[in-house]
Amino acid sequence: MSTTTLRLPKEVKQRIERLASAQGKSAHALMIDTLDAGTAALERRLDFEAEAERRLAEYHRTGEYHTLEDMRAYVLARARGEDPPKPPLRKDPAVVARSPRRR
Repeated sequence: MSTTTLRLPKEVKQRIERLASAQGKSAHALMIDTLDAGTAALERRLDFEAEAERRLAEYHRTGEYHTLEDMRAYVLARARGEDPPKPPLRKDPAVVARSPRRR
């Protein structure tokens, strides 16, 4: 394990000590847990944003999409244990009209 030094404002250090004590942990353990959770949350957010960008680019390229209503009905049916057909893939004519024609 590597060592890192953090300079904490007095108020932050007091808050960490208070919260750690309330959880029966050391201040060090609380900081490790908090940094780990915060790092994991940021990684999930960045992955989510990258996936959203990829999907938006795909939509701009193809004009294909699912409606929220169709997806909601599909997911709720699956959650009830049903085996519904996949929702219809729709095509936005405005996006398709703007696409350069392939030769």
